[in-house]
Amino acid sequence: MMFTAMPYNRRSFFRTLSASVAAALPAMPQSQRFRKPLGVQLYTVRAKRPKAADTTLKRIQDIGYTEVEAVRGDLAMLAPILKKYDLAVPSVHIETGLVTGNRQEWNLPAGLTWESAVDEAKSHGVEFVVIPCVRPSERRTADEWRAFCDRLNRSGEAARKAGASLCYHNHAFEFAGQPGERLIDILLDRTDPSLVGLELDVFWISAAGLDPVEFLSRQAARIRLLHLKDKPKNMPVIFDESKAKPSDFKEVGNGSLDFPAILRAAEKAGIAHYFVEQDHTPGDPVDSLRVSYQHLRALTI
Repeated sequence: MMFTAMPYNRRSFFRTLSASVAAALPAMPQSQRFRKPLGVQLYTVRAKRPKAADTTLKRIQDIGYTEVEAVRGDLAMLAPILKKYDLAVPSVHIETGLVTGNRQEWNLPAGLTWESAVDEAKSHGVEFVVIPCVRPSERRTADEWRAFCDRLNRSGEAARKAGASLCYHNHAFEFAGQPGERLIDILLDRTDPSLVGLELDVFWISAAGLDPVEFLSRQAARIRLLHLKDKPKNMPVIFDESKAKPSDFKEVGNGSLDFPAILRAAEKAGIAHYFVEQDHTPGDPVDSLRVSYQHLRALTI
C-alpha cells in the first residue's frame, strides 16, 4: 500500500488552532446597548401641561418613552391621556406636607391625608410614592430632620399596607456637612430600609460633590428609582439648590456625567425605573427630552 501525505495548509491549521483556543477560554461579557424602559418626570414639561397635555404626551410617546412620573395633583386629569398613549405611571410625587404636617405651606386640599393620597395613586396603577423635596422651613435643625425621618417611617408603613413603596428624592442640601453628620446620613440611619427607599437624582448628588456611581454602588439596596439629567464640567459644588443656574441643567450626553458607568451601577443595583428630568431647558423641553433619549439609547454599557 502506498501512503499519500495530505497537503500542508497553514491557513487551515491556524483556523483550527484558533477555534480550539477560543473554545477553551471562558466567555467574555459582551457590551450591550441600554434597553431598560425609559420614563419622563413630567416636571420637565410643567409649562406645557395645562394647555397642551395631550399633544405633549403624544410627542413624549413618539420619542420612545414608555413611562412617566407625575405629581399627585395631576393624576386624575392626565389618566385618560396617559391611557390613550399607553404611557405607564409607575411612580408619583406626593406633597411633603402630608408627612411633615405643614398643610398650609403646601396648600393641601381639605380632607386629603397621606393614606388617601396613596390610595388615589394606587387606583391609577402607581407602585412608588415619592417625597419630592423638603422645604427649608421643614428642616431647620437636626432634631426637626430626625422627626421628619420618623414620620417617613410611619408613612412608609402606611404605604406598604396599601401596596405601594415609599421613596425619598434627594437634592444637594442633604449632603452638606461632615460624613456621619449630614442629613443624608441621618436619613439612612434613622429610616427603615424596608419602608423608605431612595429616588436618586444623579445631577444633584454630583452637584454636591459626590460620585453618583460610588453612591449607587454603596447604597444599592436602598435605591429604587433614578433621575437622569446632566451638568456642565465646570459647575461648582453647591448645597443650596437656588444657586443652580438654568444653564447648569443639561440634556443627558451634553454634560460631564459618566452615564455608561452610572447605568452599569444602576443595573447592578437592580433599579426599577429610570426617569429623564431636566429642571430647565434652553428651548422646547420636549426637544431636550428627545436629545436625552437618543443619547441614552445609543450608549453601550
